[in-house]
Amino acid sequence: MKAVWYEQNGPAEVMQAGEMPDPEPGVGEVRIRVVASGVNPSDWKRRAGLTQPLAFPRVIPHQDGAGVIDRVGPGVAESRVGERVWLFESQFGRPFGTAAEYTVQPSAHAVAMPGPVTFEQGACLGVPAMTAHRCLFADGPLEGKTVLVPGGAGAVGHYAVQQAKLSGATVISAISSDYKAEIARAAGADYTVNYRTEDTAARIMDITGGEGVDHIVEVDFAANFPVTSQVLKSSGVVAIYAAGTGQQPPVPLQFRRSNTVVRNVLVYDMPEPAKEAAISDITAWLESGALSHLTGPHFPLEQAAQAHRAVEGGAIGNVIVDVGEG
Repeated sequence: MKAVWYEQNGPAEVMQAGEMPDPEPGVGEVRIRVVASGVNPSDWKRRAGLTQPLAFPRVIPHQDGAGVIDRVGPGVAESRVGERVWLFESQFGRPFGTAAEYTVQPSAHAVAMPGPVTFEQGACLGVPAMTAHRCLFADGPLEGKTVLVPGGAGAVGHYAVQQAKLSGATVISAISSDYKAEIARAAGADYTVNYRTEDTAARIMDITGGEGVDHIVEVDFAANFPVTSQVLKSSGVVAIYAAGTGQQPPVPLQFRRSNTVVRNVLVYDMPEPAKEAAISDITAWLESGALSHLTGPHFPLEQAAQAHRAVEGGAIGNVIVDVGEG
């Protein structure tokens, strides 16, 4: 099979393209003919060695993807052969992810896709949609609450806006341009605030009639803390999926209100019931056509290094590596 891999941590140039033996599924596993491979920030950070050192002699990157099951291992029903699936955690604790023509995964990590969902859309779901779900629903229902989503045009933020709105929340998104505001509003944001041109905290307090917000899905805890500390209600929740690179706020955290919850979210370390709940809700939303997907630049498999650079450079939308034919 054609594949992309790296054998040392470093810049995108450490990635190599070539041929490898086709994998075979083991007990409880399925083999997927990969059509689309999704690239997330965690993929380039792992490759660069920023989050963990190289864990295997050779790594085929990428956690997310979509394709067709073409073989099953012992203990998996033959009826799964031919099933269109989206994948999650493909390279978590395993050496070989989705940047290859075939990948072998636990059967539970290959989730059936409803008919209207395309392979490129399926490749967007794993990290972004499941992260958004955990950030939003780990602390109870959202109906009637006000949710702030900084970065509503980002991969996680785009899904968070939709999922919050679908759950009956009023959604505010903080963005940096008119173009990104259009993306957030198209996803369902009731209000957008341009943090480059407006007093973000004052605008949010104005929108909420001075009450503030119940819940924040946070993409840059360090940079946004001055706003967060002012707008989060008493008993509010800030769910952090990216801390940012700036100076972190001091401990104890000086929020304006009391009884706040600060939740650090890492999709790979979510409890299994949380993963199951995310998959169940995402599947229901896909079946009803309720979720839209923000796909970004596409790259052929041989240019996976350029795809990593695009994500690292802040490309808008989910970056996709096109692997095979649908």
